[in-house]
Amino acid sequence: MTQTERREWLIKYLLNEPNSPDEYKKIEIPPNEGKDVQKDLLRSLMNVRPPRPVSEEFFKIQDEYLKERNKERGITDIATLKSVPSDKRLFLWQGDITTLNADAIVNAANSALLGCFAPLHACIDNCIHTFAGIQLRLACNEIMQKQGASEKTGSAKITPAFNLPSKYVLHTVGPIIRAAVTERDKIQLASCYTSCLNLAAQNELESVAFCCISTGVFRFPQKLAAQIAIKTVKNWLDENKNSTVKKVIFNVFASKDLEIYREILGKKPELAQGECLG
Repeated sequence: MTQTERREWLIKYLLNEPNSPDEYKKIEIPPNEGKDVQKDLLRSLMNVRPPRPVSEEFFKIQDEYLKERNKERGITDIATLKSVPSDKRLFLWQGDITTLNADAIVNAANSALLGCFAPLHACIDNCIHTFAGIQLRLACNEIMQKQGASEKTGSAKITPAFNLPSKYVLHTVGPIIRAAVTERDKIQLASCYTSCLNLAAQNELESVAFCCISTGVFRFPQKLAAQIAIKTVKNWLDENKNSTVKKVIFNVFASKDLEIYREILGKKPELAQGECLG
């Protein structure tokens, strides 16, 4: 099958699932000339789909499609990144975290831990679930069903990364800032980093890429969040010198975060082109 054939097959499958809303049946697939519209439609259908079983044929065709999509988007090998001059354990990289092949990438999740259900939303949670495939939501749902309660702020869970270049995804729930930042907020944000690093060590991983946890819609001030992130990671690495974790990448996407981390870490970062959406 070509990519167009795979994409159209997947769209038809999702539109015609037995549990799909009736209005889905009225949606017409855009022609191949509008393949970006097709991509958006498929992504939207995957974004809103609840965690329910799917056929093995769907998995096969989806995985083939996403593997090609991820190749098209470009993959960054962490072996090509240079550490910051002040600390060979730390790396700074600007780009789309879903294209990075670290052992684990960190997802800034919400307490439901099921991914973002808003179609085409630009948040990291949406991007990670989009390019990992629907298996990721199913895996997260299995964790949450066994847990029987929302994920606590500052904690983390690990899942396979499925179709992403990385091996695993570490899902952590950062604090939501509703007014001024409190000491509790600072402690919880630091706990996100230590929880992820602890999970990485327990699973014998060597490299972990952190996004800027809580600085988006959760409204944690960016500079303070970066200071907490760097201090927490350094302290953890100092206290766990015998762990398997040897490389920690601070991944930034926004230019403002880039400048903040450059100032604190004192280096020019590795740059990468590309959008999270696509």
